[in-house]
Amino acid sequence: MAELPAMIQDLALILMVAGIVTLIFKKLKQPLVLGYIVAGFVVSPSMPYTASVVDMENVHLWADIGVMFLLFSLGLDFSFKKILKMGASPIISTCTIIFCMSMLGFSVGRLFGWEQMDCIFLGGMLAMSSTTIIYKAFDDLGLRQQQFAGLVMSVLILEDILAIVMMVMLSAIAQGNLEGGQMLQSILSIVFFLILWLVVGIFAVPLFLRSVRTLINGEVMLVVSLGLCCAMAVFSTKVGFSSAFGAFIMGSILAETVEAERIEKLVEPVKNLFGAIFFVSVGMLVDPKILVDYALPILLLVMTILVGQSVFGTFSFMLAGESLKSAMRCGFSMAQIGEFSFIIASLGLSLGVISDFLYPVVVAVSVITTFLTPYMIRLSTPVYNHLEHHLPNKLINSLNSLSMNTHQHTQGQNYWKKLLTQMTVNTVVYSILSSAAIAVMFTFVLPFMRGVLPGWELHWYANGVTGVLTVLLIAPFLRAMVMKKNRSPEFRALWAESNRNRLPLIFTIIVRAIIAIGFIFYICNYLSRIANALMITIGVLVVLLIVFSRWVKHRSITLERLFVQNLRSRDIAAEVHGKKRPLYADRLLDRDIHIANFEVPVDSMWMGQTLKQLNLGKKYGVHVSSIIRSGWRVNIPDGDYIIFPGDVLQAIGSDEQFSAFRDALETERLGVDPNEEQRIMKLRQLVIASDSPFVGKTLIDSGIRDLYSCMVIGLEEGKQNLSPFPPNRKFKDGDIVWVVGEEEALDALFQV
Repeated sequence: MAELPAMIQDLALILMVAGIVTLIFKKLKQPLVLGYIVAGFVVSPSMPYTASVVDMENVHLWADIGVMFLLFSLGLDFSFKKILKMGASPIISTCTIIFCMSMLGFSVGRLFGWEQMDCIFLGGMLAMSSTTIIYKAFDDLGLRQQQFAGLVMSVLILEDILAIVMMVMLSAIAQGNLEGGQMLQSILSIVFFLILWLVVGIFAVPLFLRSVRTLINGEVMLVVSLGLCCAMAVFSTKVGFSSAFGAFIMGSILAETVEAERIEKLVEPVKNLFGAIFFVSVGMLVDPKILVDYALPILLLVMTILVGQSVFGTFSFMLAGESLKSAMRCGFSMAQIGEFSFIIASLGLSLGVISDFLYPVVVAVSVITTFLTPYMIRLSTPVYNHLEHHLPNKLINSLNSLSMNTHQHTQGQNYWKKLLTQMTVNTVVYSILSSAAIAVMFTFVLPFMRGVLPGWELHWYANGVTGVLTVLLIAPFLRAMVMKKNRSPEFRALWAESNRNRLPLIFTIIVRAIIAIGFIFYICNYLSRIANALMITIGVLVVLLIVFSRWVKHRSITLERLFVQNLRSRDIAAEVHGKKRPLYADRLLDRDIHIANFEVPVDSMWMGQTLKQLNLGKKYGVHVSSIIRSGWRVNIPDGDYIIFPGDVLQAIGSDEQFSAFRDALETERLGVDPNEEQRIMKLRQLVIASDSPFVGKTLIDSGIRDLYSCMVIGLEEGKQNLSPFPPNRKFKDGDIVWVVGEEEALDALFQV
């Protein structure tokens, strides 16, 4: 019999050990990520007392796939629209935290005399808090519905995005691109491809999924989704980025489709499998000798994260307009590092630019800070109470009222700021699309046309045909660049407000027209040798034709409407099925109360009761504004509305009220039946003897159902099927009936 490949043996060992260890960690209510790391440590070659993995190369290959699927799933749970709606506060907090912690990590590395590249990567690792660990800690502590938890999760989402960008930047730095010009080029390259992929992806991918929706079942959807993920990962590596970056972008594109939730559920088992292997591989790189030798740096890094995140995190949230109490709860919650730190460390190892000791040191720091996370979250309130007693009341009150003042100052909208921002975004997006279209035409279509029309005589015809096709392709983009927002409410308001606004408004149109002319000039200059003045004249005429062409206008509007429809498809579906948060939620966030969703457990004691019977407002102070059942929303339910298992109660209240409400919802449950094994139903044959007390009685009078909790299912009369036993038929001597019931009830019945 052929021997199993080492890869299969290693996989069996990894999954078995990981399964056992994670069961233990689940019992101890610890994050599964730590269980995977411990499992990796157990099966690593550094442990001489246990079975070890044989082929580390295959494990690292699976780990790379795990990183790709982890970031793909992260992208599926992410929405760029959410980032745009967050406003400036989370962005300010995130950027401040990342900058301060990166500098702090770099300084600590320098303090120990480590290499410059080790310090740079260490700074990136210490700046990334763990979304998974914080989310679980909030859930375990019953804080997920509280207002400060939502602020923390917003910052964590932005941190994950910046972590992707940081990985690209660290790759550029590792390859020696430390000069300012090269760094700027790398940043512009990231922005260019990020916008291009998102715009093209959101336009094309939903169209594709919509066209084949009737052909796709769960299996096909899984294959298609992972295929798109891998394809974007390959394309990302071709243009100089990492595969993880491409996987995240494809996840973000699919997150805007109607099928996003379905894809997320289908991909989750695959992500869990390869993600587990990745975290196990992290544990394999932990060397006990290194942990002993670097015990002092590990402890100092732990203190750096705990103190640094507490101080700089609190300061960052206060800088964004939060009160001192809220800012401290947010800052203390982020005092740990997790999965992205491992990914950044893996990147450094794969590029060969960081020392071998740094990886196990970071893993040890992550394990310690993860265990301390719940205690840090709880510690924020006592620390605030201590400060409240020792700081001047005037200072405390001014800091606590800072958030309300911030909201009041940001209510007004500046027409000029809004208009210029929209025009700039449109110009950048349409410029990127035009540049990409020109690059594609010149890279693929131009050589093809020159092959179809060979020879010097036909060379100019090939250039001319390509030039005309390119202009027709980018014409909708150029028209939108020049004309979009010229009839917006902001433009009209500024135009009517004062004559002094009219010249600057005309100037904005001229600037965008010059940019459009520049694209035509570039095409003419690339494909011809005519004079510059003539090319500029051609550019002006072509742009005028594009602006006044009805066909181009219709095409431009059609493409934009289709893009907006694809972008809003998930929101539209959420509105139809009642899953979208009500519009008044943002107003409530300015006060002490907010909205949160609570799912009724399947074994809740509340099921079958009406809202009037539960009396939630009087007991807990919360108000149920909506009930969502199977995707359908019931707004303002009356007191006679009955609660069912799985209902999502959308409630309005404060953090304290939600805590009491959640505790009651979780504790008032039926629990597990202690006699579950005895509840099994059995079927037996009952022969009515002449001395049976049932002789001469009807089924109703016999009491078989009422007294013995059994049920007669039929009368045996020698037929293939049992005959029904009529309720008014009397039992006779020799009747053979079949009864069903619990074993104890049947025993009592047969003893009669």
